[in-house]
Amino acid sequence: MPLSLFDLVANRTLSPQMAATLAAAAQERCSLLFVALPRMAGKSTVMQAALQYAPEGTPFHHLSRAAGPTLGIPKRGDGGYLVVSEISPAGFEEYLWDDDARQVFAALDRGFSLVTALHAGSPDEAFEVLTRENGIPEVQAARIDIVVYIRSIGPWSRPSRRVVAAIAETDGVHPRQARLLHRWIEAGDRFEAVEPSQRVSPETVAQYLGEFGAG
Repeated sequence: MPLSLFDLVANRTLSPQMAATLAAAAQERCSLLFVALPRMAGKSTVMQAALQYAPEGTPFHHLSRAAGPTLGIPKRGDGGYLVVSEISPAGFEEYLWDDDARQVFAALDRGFSLVTALHAGSPDEAFEVLTRENGIPEVQAARIDIVVYIRSIGPWSRPSRRVVAAIAETDGVHPRQARLLHRWIEAGDRFEAVEPSQRVSPETVAQYLGEFGAG
């Protein structure tokens, strides 16, 4: 069974405040990008935990080159999520890069949200991968609302811990000016809420703060 945000709060992968932000973002169908540098850092785990809070009945369209030229993107937007396993040049059918990645971002204007992951060492590096390495226009890259940066502590194949080190958000226009919302401070092993989100409604965040025991 996939881990929940409650599980990830309990094992200190993230704070209750971080969990509330992610739950609220998924409920409001924000576009989400999960970022880490090594393999097996927990991108998919945190992603799946957050998406459990998408509204009931939300369509999830899992994209793949195996679906042909459309990648599985519906012709008409339906308010659902386009799910890309990873933005990566690796040879897996579900990993999209270059022309395919640009096709996905161009489709967001039709009424979809996006959830995906990629390898990068920070939110800023992640947007470099999108815009410089994949040629995605900045205005489209800025359709990503929330960026979640995860660190793996210890050997990548046997980490002693995985932790959400930062959550940031774009302003919807300038992807390289992401605002830091939450961070993990390694010295002292503590989480800090930096700024409230401007992309997720405070009422929804407050609802989940109480649910995760931080209200």
